[in-house]
Amino acid sequence: MNEKPIVSLRQARTNKSKFYLYTIVFILSAIYIIGLFTTPFSVSGSAASPLDTLRRIFIVPLTDMEYIVQFPVYIGYMIETVAIAYAGVTVATILAVPVAFLAARNVTKRYSYVGKALLNAIRAVPELIFAIIFVAAVGIGPYAGVLAISINSIGMLGKLYAEVIESIDQSNVDAIKASGGNRIQAMWYGVLPQVLPEFSSYSIYRFEIDVRASTVLGIVGAGGIGAPLILATYQRSWEDVGMILIVVVVFVSLIDLISGKIRKRLV
Repeated sequence: MNEKPIVSLRQARTNKSKFYLYTIVFILSAIYIIGLFTTPFSVSGSAASPLDTLRRIFIVPLTDMEYIVQFPVYIGYMIETVAIAYAGVTVATILAVPVAFLAARNVTKRYSYVGKALLNAIRAVPELIFAIIFVAAVGIGPYAGVLAISINSIGMLGKLYAEVIESIDQSNVDAIKASGGNRIQAMWYGVLPQVLPEFSSYSIYRFEIDVRASTVLGIVGAGGIGAPLILATYQRSWEDVGMILIVVVVFVSLIDLISGKIRKRLV
């Protein structure tokens, strides 16, 4: 009597997974090969040599007095960029707190999905898209940049704040409630002292990120140093590009240095 071969359920699942994997790899490879051979590639040449371009970007702005005297103008644009980031992160820090408490599972229990869904929706949209929307809504200028930075920062800060709230020591809150404290007192004396240092640290770190983001928002008219940078790039004015990049690097380095020391003291 012939016995039928026994095929285990695990082996069947493994074979099925391999089939799906090989099929996906084959389809992706086919798409890549078709795209590679059907996409026209053309590289436009430039009359200037790469070494001459680098010299104009990094050497000429620091050695030619004609360009050195223009640094205060770009420093002013950079200060405006930092102000946009500061105003945006300040608004976001305030507004992200209630949303974070709404998204924290140990605070709102089963309703936390509402806050998490809101934060996920905000984080899904880049700040550049927000900037385009607000420029169309309120016009060109720093105000649109502040709105874009603040809305986008709420999504990230709210998520970080919610994770901090969920990781608190619940025994402090329970002790306040056991001694007769109400919900507001438990929140004020049991939760806030634990989360405020990390809230402050995350806000400062987000400010560093927003300074970098604000340099890009000027491209769409949201104020700051981005507009002069993109204009100088289009005009192939590499000396101006170099001055702007030098100013951005110096400011970002100083902000990172100062904020890093502040965050070490807070946490």
